[in-house]
Amino acid sequence: MNDTVKTTALFGLVAVLILGTGFFQSWNSALGILNMGLISAIMAMGVNLQWGFAGLFNVGIMGFVGLGGLATVLVSMPPVPAAWAAGGVNIWVALLVGALSLAAVILVRSRLPQGNLRAVVTWVLLIAGFAIYRSLFDPARDAIEKVNPALEGYLGGLGLPVLLAWPVGGLLAAGAAWIIGKTALGLRSDYLAIATLGIAEIIIAIMKNEDWLARGVKNVNGLPRPLPYEIDLQADPSFVEKAASFGLDPVTASTLYVKLGYSVLFTIVLLIILFLMQRSLHSPWGRMMRAIRDNEDAARAMGKNVTRRHLQIFILGSAICGLAGAMMTTLDGQLTPGTYQPLRYTFLIWVMVIVGGSGNNLGAVLGGFLIWFLWVQVEPFGRWLMELVTAGMEPGNALREHLLASAAHMRLLTMGLVMLVMLRFSPRGLLPEK
Repeated sequence: MNDTVKTTALFGLVAVLILGTGFFQSWNSALGILNMGLISAIMAMGVNLQWGFAGLFNVGIMGFVGLGGLATVLVSMPPVPAAWAAGGVNIWVALLVGALSLAAVILVRSRLPQGNLRAVVTWVLLIAGFAIYRSLFDPARDAIEKVNPALEGYLGGLGLPVLLAWPVGGLLAAGAAWIIGKTALGLRSDYLAIATLGIAEIIIAIMKNEDWLARGVKNVNGLPRPLPYEIDLQADPSFVEKAASFGLDPVTASTLYVKLGYSVLFTIVLLIILFLMQRSLHSPWGRMMRAIRDNEDAARAMGKNVTRRHLQIFILGSAICGLAGAMMTTLDGQLTPGTYQPLRYTFLIWVMVIVGGSGNNLGAVLGGFLIWFLWVQVEPFGRWLMELVTAGMEPGNALREHLLASAAHMRLLTMGLVMLVMLRFSPRGLLPEK
């Protein structure tokens, strides 16, 4: 089959599935799948940039997505004056002292020759820096978290437009990727995977436990949005009148309006990233990255700085994941660190890339939409299937109750089956790299 025809047919199938959801379930559900499909496609493109272009096995996607969500709070939420007065300055001074201590240790170890003197100076700087840091940080943190802990208890953000948080989320993830890459990219691929997974867990643990930063597991609710909240639209007489003219009640109309607005915004971002990635893929830089991926030794022999290029593409891919994380938090209207799980924000994104086609940007987009559709729809379909299978059994039957209770696990079963089928019949994905 011609590649263009195949690509068009597969994207057409996804469109039919989403439209079918609208016709047979609800348009709210269809737009919800579309919006999260767009965000998932962007995440998949970030991973595809790292794996498909350079062969970097990043299992820390969750951490970069979480940093994007954190950026939304730090940029868009208004500052909390009482918290800043209680200890805002001291806590940032403490963080600066910690950073300067680490910088001093690095400088000393690079300037002094190896020996007892370097070891002693290193330990003195570390112990002194840690002591000063804790003496400043602990009282400031406690004071901040005591400021109206039920609703605040954190420093807040900068109060800027929320759309600015999207590129900031990418920059924050890129900064973390630079730090990780400088230390971990020299490792073998399996060790790189372990390192990125561990660092991602550290990032999420910090977000959960440092209440002064973004309320931890108390969550930050009511984030500013680029579109109005549904309740505000429902209170607008002109909107209610216009909704009635379309035969819609205000609740349904408001949710459709907001979700459709997000669909437009997310589509614009997706198309921009896809255009840039397609241009880079077919540029000399893209050909160089694939040459490094296929044979690092030959690339080094040709004078290419492999480690530097790996760092470059690791940062770019992580930045895209951070951008998607900021978009997702904006869509949710809240930051909930407890929901960041490796299954959802690492494993599922990898399934999207593998099923769509590693090394193919359109394949990553297709995988993002298709796998997210299955992730959402498999559970209700599994419930319907189990009810059909057990229709002839009496209520209270042990087997019937067990099968109905197992419907909730259909997602994991389906993802496993999809992976097995793809690896058996199309190991390069639905849209393989050309």
